[in-house]
Amino acid sequence: MLVVGCGNLLRGDDGVGPVLVRHLWERGVPDGARLVDGGTAGMDVAFQMRNADRVVIVDAAATGSAPGTLFRVPGAELAELPPLEGLHSHAFRWDNAIALARWALGDACPSDITVFLIEAVQVELGADLSEPVTATMEQVIDIIERDYLGPLRPDGLNGEPTVELTEDGYLRMDACLAAYRFPSDAVVAAVRDLELWLIPLRGPRAGGLLLKQRNPAGDRSLLVREVLDGWTGHGFRTAYWDEAQGALRIRLEREQ
Repeated sequence: MLVVGCGNLLRGDDGVGPVLVRHLWERGVPDGARLVDGGTAGMDVAFQMRNADRVVIVDAAATGSAPGTLFRVPGAELAELPPLEGLHSHAFRWDNAIALARWALGDACPSDITVFLIEAVQVELGADLSEPVTATMEQVIDIIERDYLGPLRPDGLNGEPTVELTEDGYLRMDACLAAYRFPSDAVVAAVRDLELWLIPLRGPRAGGLLLKQRNPAGDRSLLVREVLDGWTGHGFRTAYWDEAQGALRIRLEREQ
């Protein structure tokens, strides 16, 4: 599985592809996946695709549509690509990269290719990502995490997962649960409606609490004593993943 982000980081929304790849890297890359910051080097992107089973390419678009509009182009619609004649390195786009890969790689070129294009609005030198492009980028990250990287993550979960609340105020979870649901090891913890909610963040730079490794197996430990102020009941608890809320929810016993 290969995820490629194309674009120029120095030009605002044009850099959405490389920015997306960096966010995915912060969340953790499962075995069997590779992330590539393709930048503006279309020729390099072509050869990075060699022998990949599946490829996702993310780039900015300039079609005149509303800022942040998302275009998802499946491989079936990529049969007709622009010719390579007359191109030079500065004119390479994502479609030229795919055309070059098919020509140069032959049977080693993947057939399962999907392209996500996000309509740009500000591409001035030194600009930041615009709000509509950032919002759409978050949607694409969720799609890639769910549909492409998710199946590669080792969950090792049978039924509902179990966590442990210790007497000294720590929450412990096994390595499989942590890797599957909290790949960046950064979380927000909160008590809501008699439950402890753990919500994953995209990386430590977003703040929150850190899941710390506590043994060579990769099991994690999270200090939740302050969050659970006023709540009691240590021991093992059954948890469940709330897909709609994007949170691991752990039932608490009672309030002091």
